[in-house]
Amino acid sequence: MTSEKTSNPIEPFLLLLKDAKGAGAASVVSQAMSAPNVYVFGEILALPNIKELASGPQAPVYQLLSIFAYGTYKDYKASQANLPELTPQMLNKLRHLTVVSLATRSKCIPYSVLLEELEMENVRSLEDLIIEVIYADIIHGKLDQKNQQLEVDYAIGRDIHDNALTEVIQVLTQWCNGCEGVLKSIEEQINRANNCKEQNKQLKAALDQEVVNIKKTIKTTQQQEYDEAMVTDSRSDLSMADKGGKKVAKPKGLRGSNTGKLWNK
Repeated sequence: MTSEKTSNPIEPFLLLLKDAKGAGAASVVSQAMSAPNVYVFGEILALPNIKELASGPQAPVYQLLSIFAYGTYKDYKASQANLPELTPQMLNKLRHLTVVSLATRSKCIPYSVLLEELEMENVRSLEDLIIEVIYADIIHGKLDQKNQQLEVDYAIGRDIHDNALTEVIQVLTQWCNGCEGVLKSIEEQINRANNCKEQNKQLKAALDQEVVNIKKTIKTTQQQEYDEAMVTDSRSDLSMADKGGKKVAKPKGLRGSNTGKLWNK
């Protein structure tokens, strides 16, 4: 984006209008309506010396400025008999502003609607105008030649008429109420998630404790079985030892007895 676009292009006209009156002020206003990159006029309309034009001989210029601020090309055509004639630059800009107004209402604008609103005769001229609007950086979008429509991604905001403030407030109020509803729903979901997390935590702690208890029970049971097995083995060893001792003593007695008998013979 160039520095010309990033600076405030209406500022030079505000400086010129600071002390201008009557026809001089009307002349500066006409220059602003023709100037490139000037697409908002609310600051000019708010000047006291410009408001004075509304009831004087320069009233048609004030009315035309109001159309550039709030209206469209069709609005100009409806009151054309009471308004100054548009220069080619003014006509082109008013068509640009009309495209912006349409872009704020719909993200897909058929060529047929644009041709009617802008009173243009052929698609080629229309597409050239749309390209100018995109390069002026007042809308972002692309031409869909296959479906014969303009696809809009972004459009600058135009001046807001005092009569539209009530509607704007209503829309913003509805938006705020919607945001509050969304926030409330999010908070409820967060609370449910936290409760679920706490329940899962408690369940996990209970399961972990149950596992510990089961391990202790298994260990105690295994120890008892081991102790019982040791006692049983000890008793078996003692019993075998007792039986083994008796068997050893008996043969010795027999051998001694037989020997005596042999020697007696």
